[in-house]
Amino acid sequence: MADETVSSGPTAEFLMRLGEEVRRRRKGAGLTVQQLADATGLSRRMLTLVEQGQANPSLVTVDKIARAFGTDFASLTRDSRPDPIVVHAPGAAAGVWSSTAGSHAALQVATRHQPAAELWEWTLQPGDRYDAQPDPAGSEELFYVIDGTLTLEVEGTRPVSVRAGGSARLASDRRYAYANTGRKPARFVRVVQLA
Repeated sequence: MADETVSSGPTAEFLMRLGEEVRRRRKGAGLTVQQLADATGLSRRMLTLVEQGQANPSLVTVDKIARAFGTDFASLTRDSRPDPIVVHAPGAAAGVWSSTAGSHAALQVATRHQPAAELWEWTLQPGDRYDAQPDPAGSEELFYVIDGTLTLEVEGTRPVSVRAGGSARLASDRRYAYANTGRKPARFVRVVQLA
């Protein structure tokens, strides 16, 4: 997701929740915006826009911010209620990524403990792809394909196709991608476990 300004992608609610949490954590750590920019390698302008809920940061950008706080993507975006059971209504998931082809991803829910496990729902349109940056060493992702065919590409290996009803595990600590080379949308769930 190269676009870093609000257009398509995350919902306004997600962007506001992310911005509030980044601001809360930055102030709680006694950091200025410049100090956080230095720690993340991002611009002050980008961080200010994120805090104001006016930027559409890439997943890589959110990961950089999370790592600067010593945490992960999910902890910056999840519901922090300590209830033993937290139920999210249908359609309440945080829309986090979308493409101009109509593909989209939503973070459904995440665990509260570090490192968090994240449950995602994805739809990848025919001909579309998502290219990801490496996660920390030892990180993995699990996939279950609901409909269509998902092609997984991992640096240094041949692409692998997973058809509806199939599942896969991917080592995400190197460059990887999801692609749909088929003729119908690929719908899948993804569980992320960072090391």
